[in-house]
Amino acid sequence: MITPPIDKLLDMSGCKYALVCLLSKRARTLLDKRDDSVETSARAVSKAANEIYDGKIVAKVDTF
Repeated sequence: MITPPIDKLLDMSGCKYALVCLLSKRARTLLDKRDDSVETSARAVSKAANEIYDGKIVAKVDTF
């Protein structure tokens, strides 16, 4: 089973595109600051997904 559940992440972000953008930006930030707990890009994405699921990172969607 995938943790955190993708459907819960989608509910938290609003749409697939916003989720992918949020995950990729956070994962890149984690890799750039060379966090000791993040050694590979797969771990960075997992850590970013967990942070979103825990509510530490929130997607902000601007409407026009």
